[in-house]
Amino acid sequence: MKSEVYFVKAESSDLEKRQEALKRLIEEIKPFADYKKDEFIPVKLTIGDSTCVYNVSPELVKTVIHYIKLKQTKPFLFDTSVIYQGQRQNAVDHLNLAQSKGFGHSRVGCPFIVADGVFGKDGREFELDSGVIKKIKTPSFVGMVDNLVVLSHATGHIVSIYAGALKNVAMGMSCRPTKQVQHSLLKPSVIEKKCVACGCCIAICPVKAIALKDKKADINKDVCVGCGECLCACKFDAIFINWHEDPLVFGQRMAEVAGFILSQFKRKFFINFAFDITQECDCISTKDEKMVAQNLGILASADPLALDKATADLARKYKKTNFLLENEQIYEKMFSYAASKGLGNLEYNLIEL
Repeated sequence: MKSEVYFVKAESSDLEKRQEALKRLIEEIKPFADYKKDEFIPVKLTIGDSTCVYNVSPELVKTVIHYIKLKQTKPFLFDTSVIYQGQRQNAVDHLNLAQSKGFGHSRVGCPFIVADGVFGKDGREFELDSGVIKKIKTPSFVGMVDNLVVLSHATGHIVSIYAGALKNVAMGMSCRPTKQVQHSLLKPSVIEKKCVACGCCIAICPVKAIALKDKKADINKDVCVGCGECLCACKFDAIFINWHEDPLVFGQRMAEVAGFILSQFKRKFFINFAFDITQECDCISTKDEKMVAQNLGILASADPLALDKATADLARKYKKTNFLLENEQIYEKMFSYAASKGLGNLEYNLIEL
């Protein structure tokens, strides 16, 4: 049976018109009708790094929170720490960035939480019965609450080509070691000419896999667990991660992680904001980022796979460049793998409101 994907056009860049479209969508499909008083409602959101200006706006987030709070619930926004250089490596910088970008409580109506702790280490480990990833670590609340809302800005991506709801869950709802494993099974290496032997990576390594050798940091690959902590600790870009992992395997890992995390929630709802569709994701895009598709509107569904499939199909149809079209086999294979793992349907009914 086909999944239902709801769509409201919002081709304008005017924020008020986008808010009106979002309100119309929520009021017509009533996705939060089953919420109960005093329930905790985690709302997954990526605010983008400091250079990003195309992330989901605080005003749109405030609209979603408003409708959730009408049920007298306790919503909170959340994200997790990243493994690369930037202002989201730890909770202090991440929260300061969220405040500066307008995601403070007074602006959006609920708290913003960095769900994996101050340094991205807090969480629970789970074993997966998978041929591509065996263990994942998630924020501790996963499996403790019934509901989940995922707000995603549809973008391109350097590896998976397309990024939406599935990527937002797989990367954004996993702790840093799992982010690292999804990106690459290879272990970090040291770029010797950049290393200044400051010792920060040695101090932070959880398994003592790093030591000084000939006045340079040296990583023992037999001991290293690939957690990515050294990458975050290094202030001189001297730690190399193989970001160019086979994109098909990358997509499979994301599907496995997203599938497990989503299985821990009873009620899930996903909204994709398909405008300002940049070639790079919000982690690295800038104000000068190239747009790969026209402004489309807002799509929503209880099925994240059908939602991402519909979003990608529309973005290809109304393309501004050939980026999504020329590389479609990469994310389409990810979608097919996700379908084989039960994450949702590839077939959908697009219901325009």
